[in-house]
Amino acid sequence: MKKKVVAIMLLSSMMLSLVGCSKDNAEANNKKTSGAAVFDGKLEKNVTIHVLENDTAIDKGYFKKLIDAFNKEYKSKGIKAVDANMDQYSDLTKDGPYGYGPDVIYQANDVIMKYVKGKHVLPLPVEEIEGYKEIPSSAWKAYETKMDGKTYTCGIPVNVQAPMLYYRKDLLPADWKEKWDDNKNNVPDMLETWQSMYKFSIQRHKEDASKYGYMKSISDMYFSSGFLFSYGGYVFGKNNTDPSDIGLNAKDSAKGASVLNQLASVMSEDCIDDTITTNAYSKLADGTYFATLSTPDMYSTFLSELEKSYTGISKNEAEKKAKENLVMTTLPTLPKSGDLTDNSKNEIPTKTMGGVNAYAISSYTKAPNASLLFVKFATKFKMLKTRADMLGIAPARKDVAKSVGGTSEKIYENLDKNNIVLMPSVTSVSQIWTPSQTFLIDIAKDPYRKDAEKKYKDINDYSKGLDEMCKQIDEAIKTLK
Repeated sequence: MKKKVVAIMLLSSMMLSLVGCSKDNAEANNKKTSGAAVFDGKLEKNVTIHVLENDTAIDKGYFKKLIDAFNKEYKSKGIKAVDANMDQYSDLTKDGPYGYGPDVIYQANDVIMKYVKGKHVLPLPVEEIEGYKEIPSSAWKAYETKMDGKTYTCGIPVNVQAPMLYYRKDLLPADWKEKWDDNKNNVPDMLETWQSMYKFSIQRHKEDASKYGYMKSISDMYFSSGFLFSYGGYVFGKNNTDPSDIGLNAKDSAKGASVLNQLASVMSEDCIDDTITTNAYSKLADGTYFATLSTPDMYSTFLSELEKSYTGISKNEAEKKAKENLVMTTLPTLPKSGDLTDNSKNEIPTKTMGGVNAYAISSYTKAPNASLLFVKFATKFKMLKTRADMLGIAPARKDVAKSVGGTSEKIYENLDKNNIVLMPSVTSVSQIWTPSQTFLIDIAKDPYRKDAEKKYKDINDYSKGLDEMCKQIDEAIKTLK
């Protein structure tokens, strides 16, 4: 048994040295963003490609549609794609070396790129992808790694992730055009500024104590970090690549922390933990919540929940009604002062943390060319359009985004304006979550403390809290090293 384990480890070591997203492999090809030497175009025969997909894509039926179409197309070549049947957050570094990992993996940039250093994913010949020129440079950069002055790419972007505002159009006040449209642009004020959303949330809860306006778990750093970014905060220095420079407390980021506290004050204590994150789908559907934040790929889940709430009508009628009443849009602007009672109209855009989900290919695959064939197929215009139609994602391809229209184009606009800050593609990012969650929970608790026990009385208190959070992140990163 011992010999077998040693043999497996030796084989793994050999595979890593031969095909990892590394210097050795990169030098085997002269293209700027080229793939490993294993991509020679010679398709492996009679192979099965195991694909680790997103759970939502599986649950909503998109993944089945994708692999059925692929398998039909390449049946004559003896190539078949199947569900890897693994948890979507499975760790390739642990599973891959022992033959348990997938051939193709779909994940966010911060997950896939952590595999690069350990040579667990392959550099890809991205120029061969049908939509190569349709994908913006900001999305490609999330998957780039540089070695010896050359750039290599380890993922094919599929969709852009960024917090979006979900709200129920049918829950707007009947007189909103008269009372909630100050600039008379036919857009409700609460969708344009956080000040108006704050005021509307107070009013809605006052009229009915069981109802709320905006509701979101404050403790969720992915969604809350944007409020810090909006006022000058950042995660790491040097384009999010230098963990020695932690900037979540930079410039006026304390104002963002103050805004989060103010928003928590118009919610319930459910905002302290992940309760709202968990129940937002059902609570938006039953009308308890007017609005929340989530990512584009969760649109289909919100829609399904709202459809189920409509009883006594046909399925088609329920689907049509849900699509009319569920709206996903970009985030309102923030007051430059950081005060949600400020009516000065001095606004700044709300920045958000974002990410790019992509397909990558495992270094441990025995069928790299067939795996690349699957990735090429899955990122074609037709399949990404189908994915967008079924799941509500924001496609990474500009031509598909234009075809889908609406929110997808707005997301691209925010990308171009740098209002979407891509999550760092470095291992150290894993150390920001626990300290930041601790701080955010403390902020969310403050509105529910007795006046004498409140911890955040002025902007200096928020600054001190952010300083301590950054200190804890720095210590966690150093411990990791």
